[in-house]
Amino acid sequence: MTDVEVVYEELIPESSENNPEPSQTGADGDTAAPSAGEDAHCAPSCLKMMDEKLHPIEEQLQYLLNKADEFQTQLIHSGDRLQSEGFACVVPTFLHTCEPYFTYLESTARNSSPDRTPLPTYIHSRLLQFSEQLCSRLEQLLVMYASFGYLCLEEENPLCISHFCIGQCQVYNIRLSIFRYCLPSPFLTSTDSGLYKRMRWNVERVRETEGGEGRQEEKKERGMGGTQVAEGAEKEEKKEERLEGEQDSTTEYYFLCCEDVPVLEGGDAVREMRAEDRAVRMWSIGQWVQTYPDPETEDIYEWVLCTVPQGQYRELLCLGEEEPSSCIATDCLLELLLSQTGPSSNARTT
Repeated sequence: MTDVEVVYEELIPESSENNPEPSQTGADGDTAAPSAGEDAHCAPSCLKMMDEKLHPIEEQLQYLLNKADEFQTQLIHSGDRLQSEGFACVVPTFLHTCEPYFTYLESTARNSSPDRTPLPTYIHSRLLQFSEQLCSRLEQLLVMYASFGYLCLEEENPLCISHFCIGQCQVYNIRLSIFRYCLPSPFLTSTDSGLYKRMRWNVERVRETEGGEGRQEEKKERGMGGTQVAEGAEKEEKKEERLEGEQDSTTEYYFLCCEDVPVLEGGDAVREMRAEDRAVRMWSIGQWVQTYPDPETEDIYEWVLCTVPQGQYRELLCLGEEEPSSCIATDCLLELLLSQTGPSSNARTT
């Protein structure tokens, strides 16, 4: 059992009465992603117990927030530019230091499987709040260092820090890696499409390889055939499974994007508005669909000669005018991926 699984078990209340929230299903009986916005209806003693379980996790959050404050204080109050530049070099390392904590929060809160007991909604919500709080603080830190000229957030610069990882999780067969852009960045750096990305999700759909049940039976038989033989066969099997996984693995890319949509209705009222107010910023979740080079092509020259891949932003879900938090956006994507409805056909070439 991994360390994450051990801590996960510690977060489960001992009594089922303390975890009254049933597993969530959609209107058609489909499994839906857990929601972070619901309240667990627990007695005060139950909430106190869960807060105690969350305390060491919150202490780790506070430690990372304090480190971010130290970096910011150094930047603002230090008159030594060389020292500030030194801290700017440490900031990328600090981002990597935060990744395991983000992954712990996301995986503990979201990981789902048929045989896994769901977390109480209160704990689920609090873990995602911790993630949101740290994500927001790191964004502020990076933007501030960039405003002083110590970091670059523009993707055109190969040395930029335009985004950072805020965790990984697996919900049933969907494996998610989550990234947050410090500022809305052009969807493509080579052209201005009017579309700006705020988050990216790398999505892998885990496939069970054929013969999986047969392998389980083989494992049982090996267990009776001697320790050395069993260990050697197990190592060989793991190698085969890893190679099969690499062959079957395909990654899909989804984005949280925004664009300014012109206000077309309103007559004189619209004409009297300032130019910058004549558009509404709309948010959506969509998928990157590559069109050139053909992802299925075996012609290596198409890839070698292509300077910038071309594709379409396929809008799947319109979220309206309000920018969602990173956790809410991930909730929306998971609900979308777990639903049985087909994707929207609103595709545009970018």
